[in-house]
Parts: sequence; structure tokens; C-alpha cells
Amino acid sequence: MRAVAVSAFGEKPQLMDLPQPEPGPGEVLVRLSAAGLNPVDWKIADGMFGDAVPAAFPLVLGNDGAGEVLAIGNGVRRFTVGDAVFGQFQRPEQGGGSYCELAVAEESRLAHAARSVTYATSAALPTAGMTAYNLVEETRVTEGTRVLIVGATGGVGSFVTQLAAGRGAEVIATARPSKAELMRTLGAAETVDHTAGPLADQVLAAHPDGVDVLIDMVGGPAEFAELTRTVRDGGTAVSLLGSADADELTDNNLRGFNFVNRPSPQLLEILAGHVDAGRLTVLVGREVSLEEAPEALEASRSGRSQGKTVLAV
Repeated sequence: MRAVAVSAFGEKPQLMDLPQPEPGPGEVLVRLSAAGLNPVDWKIADGMFGDAVPAAFPLVLGNDGAGEVLAIGNGVRRFTVGDAVFGQFQRPEQGGGSYCELAVAEESRLAHAARSVTYATSAALPTAGMTAYNLVEETRVTEGTRVLIVGATGGVGSFVTQLAAGRGAEVIATARPSKAELMRTLGAAETVDHTAGPLADQVLAAHPDGVDVLIDMVGGPAEFAELTRTVRDGGTAVSLLGSADADELTDNNLRGFNFVNRPSPQLLEILAGHVDAGRLTVLVGREVSLEEAPEALEASRSGRSQGKTVLAV
């Protein structure tokens, strides 16, 4: 089968011809139609996680994918051959990923795909969608909550905007002027141009009493600390990049934490249901071929990619 893989950490991803994997007990073999690209994919390829991510080589890249069940292992109960599924396929310790024609996943990491959209759309949903859903849950966003989303136009940010607005929250989304209208269609009550001046000053000028929740997906420790000025006394501040200092937040009477995602098949089913019900829009920036995956990864690494990239397998 064709697959995009690396022969060692730090090596350039290449299109390879690899043996077809076979499903073991509790596993599902999927003929993939599409794979979603996430920034973590090139970070794994570069070996940025060190010993925390043991890997077998050649290592097929990619986590998110969608396609049709081709075979099931012993003990699989939720799926049968021919089912349309989506979910997460990354298994570095076994060399497996989703940038390939055939991939194996644990049954617990898959769900039935949304019926109303293409495989490409489903492949763009798992990691970013589950991250967004958990963020909204863990920050306790409800009706009337004022939420500042920094990095709102990215994959996770676009989902957080929609999910928070769907709960009746007042969403303030960072966005360049060219993306402002898009963010409003996704549910943002207002947008702030983060390139027009200090973000915290802009937010506090419009909302002197501050926001209830800060969700920061892009800032380092200094930037995150500066943005916590926008959060009201007793509010919540969360970083996706590990930038939150628990002691500092406590000293400022803020609840906060560094977010760690907790994926589950139940979450995947909830997200598929939201998509089918028209409550969640999945934005796909562009679709590229498997052969173009190395170039797409490099664009993601350099920040040149626009919107969610999906590989058509």
C-alpha cells in the first residue's frame, strides 16, 4: 500500500510502498478515503516529543482519518465490514498512522461517520473537534458566558467558537479583518483584530469588566500571562500550549490550567451528530493528494497553510 512515512525522527517524509497491516483483537482495518493534517503530525515526525512517543520505523504519519471498514479483528462489536467510520489512527509504537491507503485503529478510537458529509470533511474533525468539545466542557461554558478565544480562526478555534456559541455564550474571537465575517457566521458575537494593537488593551477597552473565560491556543507564557488581564476576578484561563502558571493564576484569583485532550468514541459520536444536525460546520481549507503530503506538512510547519488541510487518499 502507499503511505507517507519517515524512516527516522527528523527525516523528510516520503511516499513509500509498505505492507498492508492486519487487524488484531479489538482492532479495525479501514480503507481510508481521506486523512486530516494536524500540526502535531510534523512534530511527531521531527521527534519533538522525545521518549514520550516511542516509535517503530518506518513510521506512517497522521492521526485523523475516515473511510470504510475492510476487516475487523476478534472481539470487535461496534463495527462491521462496509461501515463508514472516522477517528484516530496514530500508533507510533507500531509504526501506524493515517497518511496511507489502509490503516488499523483500535475499536475504541473510531465512530460511525456523519452521514451528511464527505469522508474528507469527516477526516478534518476528530482531533480538532474533540479538543474543542472538551475545552468548552472543562471551562464550563454556558449561556451568557463571555469567552475570549485567541487563535479562533484555526481548526480548533473554529470549532470552539461554534460549540460555545451553540451553548448561548458571548464569543469574542480574534481574527484578521479578512476573516471577521466568517467568524461571525460561525457564531462569534464580535471579533478583535490581534494585529491592530495589544490584544488585552483592545478587549478591556470594549469590556472593562473583563471576560469570564480565556481560551488561548497560540500564546507562549509571557503572552498568556498578559492576556489573563482580560479575565474577571474568579474567571477561567486556559492554555493549549502549556503556558499557564498555576501559582500565578491562583495569586490573581483565577481558575486555570494547561489543557490536555481526552478523546473518546462517545465524543466522536457526539460530534458526528452535531454535523448531521447542522449544528457544526467543518471548514476544509484545501484537499491535496497523498503525494503532496510532504509539501503540505512543510507548509503547516512554516505557518503557510491556510485552514484545515485534508489528504485525499
